[in-house]
Amino acid sequence: MKAEKNNIFSSFDEIVQKTEKEKILNQKGVTFWLTGLSGSGKTTIGALLEKKLIKNNIITALLDGDNIRVGISNNLSFSDSDRNENIRRISEVSKLFNFCGIVSINCFVSPFKASRKQAKEIIGENSFFEIFIDTPLSECEKRDVKGLYKKARTGEIKNFTGITSPFEAPENPAIRISTLNKSIEENVEELFNFVMPKIKLANDRL
Repeated sequence: MKAEKNNIFSSFDEIVQKTEKEKILNQKGVTFWLTGLSGSGKTTIGALLEKKLIKNNIITALLDGDNIRVGISNNLSFSDSDRNENIRRISEVSKLFNFCGIVSINCFVSPFKASRKQAKEIIGENSFFEIFIDTPLSECEKRDVKGLYKKARTGEIKNFTGITSPFEAPENPAIRISTLNKSIEENVEELFNFVMPKIKLANDRL
């Protein structure tokens, strides 16, 4: 395997660079990584954020557990090691999107600090923004429209974050979005106001 890797050569220095693509799109290729418990509102907030960005002529890609688990990670389980591998794959995909100047909105439980740290290292410190969708476990269980927490409580689902598997909350996220006692519209507006300055190019006067 090591010998095979030694025969792989990067071609990134031969293709059109990220800065040139960003100029064409008039936006920065960055990743906003939304982490939080299942049912915290990550995908709902991420999807509404995407719609708001599209209205502002920002090209985006929204990644979440559903569209990743049925595709590039359909061979992975929910063991700790497979969860880490899932995050690694997502990070590599996000890096490719960012290289093309596309904004990646990632909505994943991503419960482990180490895997989120690895994501930041893969994507790049200047292109990675960790966003903590902070919703208490009790509230997430109330919102349990898929019945996942109930199944986890009865043992039907193993390794479920917050019940039988830990969630390691971010200590220093780029921004913390508290959903308790706030409307979804307020959460999205708060996040939109945070992300727009990160997306605009220095010479963008819009």
